[in-house]
This record gives sequence, structure tokens and C-alpha cells, in this order.
Amino acid sequence: MNIKQSFLLICTVLLMAACTSELEEHPKSIAAEVFYNTPAEVEAGLNAIYAPIRGDGLLGALYECQHEIYSEYLYGRGSHAPLNDYNGLDNTNISRINGMWSVLYQSIRNANIVLEKAPAGTELTEADLDKYLGEARFMRGLCYFYLVRNWGGVPLRTETNMDSLNLPRVSEQEVYSFLLADLQWAETHLPDAPRLVGAPSKWAAKAVLTDVYMNLHQYDQARDKALEVISSGKFALVNVTVADDFSDLFGPDANGSPEEIFYLKYARNPSSQDFAYPHFCHYPNSGYYPPGGYYTFYSDSEQNSFIKNWDKNDLRYTFNWYPQTFGLGPTTILLKKFSDPEAVTGGGNDYPMYRYADILLFYAEAVAQADGAPSADAMEKLNMVHRRAYGRNPLTADPTVDFQLADYASQQAFIDLVVKERGYENCGEGKRWLDLKRLGIAEEVIAEVKGKQMTQRHLLWPIPTTEYNYNTAIDPTTDQNPGY
Repeated sequence: MNIKQSFLLICTVLLMAACTSELEEHPKSIAAEVFYNTPAEVEAGLNAIYAPIRGDGLLGALYECQHEIYSEYLYGRGSHAPLNDYNGLDNTNISRINGMWSVLYQSIRNANIVLEKAPAGTELTEADLDKYLGEARFMRGLCYFYLVRNWGGVPLRTETNMDSLNLPRVSEQEVYSFLLADLQWAETHLPDAPRLVGAPSKWAAKAVLTDVYMNLHQYDQARDKALEVISSGKFALVNVTVADDFSDLFGPDANGSPEEIFYLKYARNPSSQDFAYPHFCHYPNSGYYPPGGYYTFYSDSEQNSFIKNWDKNDLRYTFNWYPQTFGLGPTTILLKKFSDPEAVTGGGNDYPMYRYADILLFYAEAVAQADGAPSADAMEKLNMVHRRAYGRNPLTADPTVDFQLADYASQQAFIDLVVKERGYENCGEGKRWLDLKRLGIAEEVIAEVKGKQMTQRHLLWPIPTTEYNYNTAIDPTTDQNPGY
């Protein structure tokens, strides 16, 4: 058996090992980087892009933990407790974010390998190449989007310089320009339907572009891009009549729902494919996650105003929280959103990076931001999400729960309403902190709800020592983020 045959056999075995989620973790780098001639070979390389970011050190667990504790409604315990001080990172948490930086660049490198090697593939059609390069550029752009929002300007590693160790930080604007080019190219070259459940389609690219434009405050473009997704008719809110119905959206058996635009896919078996985040959410023997639980973060139904003021008739409240006492008072609650009562070694839940509710709420806010005032259509999109939260049909007006445009006619009143609704809707998903930063209200909200004064250095993570110790183009004194 020659090297090429061995490589293909390994890929085949790995693909056959996939369980309920079709897109599973494959080798973090391709052992022989020259094998990109056939669709099977290129797809193995594409699958390798997902492996680093799916791991526990990033979107499999620790990233969500970090961002959720930053939000106004959760508090960290144990080694995550220093995050409650809003004064940047201690050594333990710096080590964690160093790992996040590393795995994002691992995924970027794996995308760069596909982008470098696939165009020379001898058995690829032009259509194959378009969709494969589109997927690689989508994932690379997405990784840079995570980097720029958390670290600011970063080194740009591409398929043309990926073997160059010494690369300077570029400005945030340059990073955004680069990732926009990737995502826009992906949007026009990705297929209408993904190659696998868990891979991106052109609609996923449009969803991420919407988010990018929101962060750039280019709200007219965000509005228009979100409307393209909405007008496609390809997505719909999952219907809910009782709180437990949200399991059809977030539960371990939910896969490919009509609300799903781009999710990271996980499975209970094999254990290397599980979603570890539930392990950090739950209390041991609570019944929501049998493998155990670190209860890394918690909230308080009376002491935290965000939680206290949440209408208890909102089914999302019932679905998201459960009471659990462990020495912090009788009103302590834990996050229930990602639960897997049948898990043995790990959870089977997927991570909802972009879902239809996100796009509806982005659209509603972007209309008001771009046009100076809300519209009836923006209010309708907000009400669709709100109705579903109360067990109503999202597409049918209901005066008992609907917000009225006349009550929120000013731009700021409407935006505040959308932001509050998005906080309830995305609770536990690692999205709230980025919203607060994007809107420039993080310091104000944390002071109001948690009574903490935030330092400016808390807004960005430090460039890792593992980067500037080996990258001589970055000066640890002049190129480091403020406060570190």
C-alpha cells in the first residue's frame, strides 16, 4: 500500500467513525500536505479546519465560559472567579486565552493549506474548487472575526506567508478588510446547501457578514444582508408551546432544525466528539448532565437584576435556568440551556453559532440603527422571536404579547428593546459580551447590574507570550494591548 492509499484509508476510517453529527473532528493537520488532488482528499483537509476550534479549549467549552462570565447575568467560580473583577486576566485565565489564540491560528493554517494546495488538484472540477475554496475562506474569515473582536489587530497569516514566523500586528481595520474579502468570496462561491450538515452554505456566509457589518457599525449593509437571509425563505423559527420544546433547538437530539444556519456539530460518541460545555454548566447529580459538572458559573434569581426582571412567563426563563444551592444562598441558579440527561461521557448538543433568531434580531436593530427609527417590519421581526418565547405562533400577531411600535417609536428605545430581547434569546451562547462591547455599553451595564467598575484593559485580551517570544516582528512592550 503506497502513501497516498494509506492516507485515503485513514480518512475513510475517520469518516466512517462519525456518529449522529455528520461533520466530525478529523486530524488537526494533514500529515502529508501534498494530498489535495481528489474531492475526498480536499474534504479531509476541510474537515481538519474545524478540529481545533471545536475543542474544549475554544468553542467546545472555555470560550463560552469566559464570555458568559463577562456578561451581566453570570458569575464565575473557582479559577474563573477573577473574571468577576473586570480587571483583565490573571495568569490562569491568560493561559486559557493563549490556548484560544493558538487553536484559532491552527484552524487558519489548516484553511491556508487547502487554499494553497487545492488549486493544483488534478481531479477537481471548477465547481469542486469553487465550493472547497469557498468553505476554506469562510472558515478562515470566521476565525479572524473571532481574533479581531477579542484581541484587536493581529498578524495576518495567509496561504502565501504561512511559513513566515515573524509577522507584525496589523490594524483592526486591516483585519476586517481581509476577513470581509474572505467572507464575500465565500458568499458567492459556496453552494446553496452545505456539503455536509455542519459545513457552511452561502447563507451561513451571509449570516456571518451580517454580524461583521454590525460590528463595523455599517448598519445599512447589515440590514440588507440580514434581509437576504430572511427573504430566502429557507429558515424558520422552531415552534415552541411549552418550555421543554426549546430542546428541539438546543437539545442533544436536535440536528438540522429549520432555524439552524451554522452550528458546530458534536455527538455523544465517540467521546472525542462530545460538546464539553455542558460539563461546565451543571451541578453533579442535578439530572441534567449525568457525567458530572463543574458548575463553573452561576447566577442569582433575586440578587441579579437582569435575572430578577426577566418575566417568568417567558418560556426561555424556565428552559434556561434551574435552582441549585451549594453554599451561595437559596436563590442560586444554574444554566440549563445545554443539557443532555442521556449523556454518559459527554454531551451531544451542538453549538449554535448562527441561527435564524440571530438574523431576525440583527435585522430589527440594523433597521433602527441605519434609518434613524424602527419600522413596522423591524418590529414584526422582533415580535416573531418574542411570540415564540411565550409559546405563540411566531408568524401570527398576538396583542397579548406583542410589542407595539408606538411604545418604542424612538430609535434608542427600540434598540434598547432589541438588545434586551437578544440578551434573553442568546443567554448562555457566548454572544452577549460581544454585543455589549459592540454597542459601547459594557462598562455601563456591568456597573449597573454587577456594581463593578471595569478597567479598559478588560475589553481586549493580551497578545500571548507564545506569540511574541517567537515572533520578532511583535514587540511585547509597544505592540501589546493596553494594560498588559
